[in-house]
Amino acid sequence: MEKIASFQVNHTKFGVGMYISRIDDDIVTYDIRMVKPNGNVYISNPSLHTIEHIFATYARSSAFGKNVIYVGPMGCRTGFYLLTRGISHDNAINLVRDAYTYISEFEGEIPGYSPIECGNYLEHDLESAKKDVIPLLEKLKGYIPEMLDYSWHFDKN
Repeated sequence: MEKIASFQVNHTKFGVGMYISRIDDDIVTYDIRMVKPNGNVYISNPSLHTIEHIFATYARSSAFGKNVIYVGPMGCRTGFYLLTRGISHDNAINLVRDAYTYISEFEGEIPGYSPIECGNYLEHDLESAKKDVIPLLEKLKGYIPEMLDYSWHFDKN
């Protein structure tokens, strides 16, 4: 089998941040790292699940909702993928920053929190989710599109 693009990025060279993983025609895949890869700290499944529900709902309900193709967690539990079409890199950064701010302040019932709407509705942790988004929010302060390139961060972490 052919090695996929995301496995060709040296995961020991970058940390928390937002990156362009790949561009396929008009679809941009953003790599949203909430913890340092292989840093021995990972997002718990309940927190990841809660962030997914709120992040996906927020992104699809935003002004860019029709341009959001996919929001989903990474199996390694270090962050999320965001796939978009027709959104500038500046707007993608702002969308993630706004969504994570929303998550950090979220109160109330988690979207899709019922056995009818979710296949594992009991595995959520809102308090951990609110805390787990903070490192990325801090990192995104002053983030500019040039910083979406993995190599911009190499040897800076």
